[in-house]
Amino acid sequence: MNIGGPAHHVSMLSGRLDRRRFETLLVYGTLGSQEGSFEALAATEGCTVKVLGDLRPEPQPAADLRALRALIGVVRAFRPDIVHTHTAKAGFLGRLAALLSPGPRPVIVHTYHGHVLEGYFGRARTEVYRGLERALAPVSDCLIGVSQATVDDLVRLRVAPRERFRVIPVGLDLNRFVHADPAAAGELRSRCGATSDDLLVACVGRLVPIKRVDLILRATARARRAGVAMRLMVVGDGECRTDLERLAEELGIANAVRFLGYLADTSAAAAAADIAILASDNEGTPVALIESAAAGRPAVATAVGGVPDVVVPGTGLLVAPGDDAALADALSELAGNAELRAGMGDHARTHVTRLFSIDRLLGDVEALYESLLSDPASRNAPARQWRRRPRRASTRRGR
Repeated sequence: MNIGGPAHHVSMLSGRLDRRRFETLLVYGTLGSQEGSFEALAATEGCTVKVLGDLRPEPQPAADLRALRALIGVVRAFRPDIVHTHTAKAGFLGRLAALLSPGPRPVIVHTYHGHVLEGYFGRARTEVYRGLERALAPVSDCLIGVSQATVDDLVRLRVAPRERFRVIPVGLDLNRFVHADPAAAGELRSRCGATSDDLLVACVGRLVPIKRVDLILRATARARRAGVAMRLMVVGDGECRTDLERLAEELGIANAVRFLGYLADTSAAAAAADIAILASDNEGTPVALIESAAAGRPAVATAVGGVPDVVVPGTGLLVAPGDDAALADALSELAGNAELRAGMGDHARTHVTRLFSIDRLLGDVEALYESLLSDPASRNAPARQWRRRPRRASTRRGR
């Protein structure tokens, strides 16, 4: 588990569904290293939660078996009408628990916020994960991708046929980014050593290999050598932080880079920056770019996964993955044109507040739940014995 986009998505979903129609229980496991507090995030949204200590990010057969048994117990006790799972490992264990629990089987829904079926692990482990997803797809009543690109990837990887998927984009509470505190943003710029004449670029996310923050550091070094007065703000933490700090030293840009670690509220960081940057090799829907766009900031990003759904023409610049020179060129282009940045930022805010609002997400999911519960023909899996009682939804969250 990590405090990323899916964590915010499920906590808001669990906490804000219409409580007159849905009673929810959010089940999650232990955090990975160097992460923020998911408990605090869930509490902010008013979620009813249950924590399973044995549900952990990495495969651990003994702990995984205990987690499965505990999940079966949760399903048996809560008796949900719907089990809605998110992320890879919790998605597998949660769906399996729904199938193995005694009594009428609940409707099973799984959301892919991207996937770990390519580019994350070695060949053997990747093939095991693909096999598990392919095995669970036929017994899932609804498969959701957060972007069309995510669905396209899953179809290409033969997880399930295209007709088995629905696209429901993420939804976020963007008000605090639209109305970010200028004073807090100014304090953060000062903390990063950025003057009014400096271009401050924000990289927000986990410091893990797939995010390719190393490319961002190399692009920063290139841009600075080309005469761009830019500084880089890195918000987030993870396994690569020490190596990235060392790389910044080697590139001679350590004085121009601030590693701020995990911030519970990133709205000030979004507003403090002039540009948001992302260089991932693989991405579902980039929440950090949606939030920075809501703050009126353009983006420079790699054209992977669901990124082009967020960074549309006129809201930023997209480059091919793995190309630090192209990232540097894009930064240089925006650095030299404040008017262009302002126009792109305005367009970006309009775009994301229209497509990625929390109200839109809640409406989409509530309509989906009602459809699945009332019309067996709308389900992918064969209809079985279904309960007729007040709706209950249980969400599994973890990695």
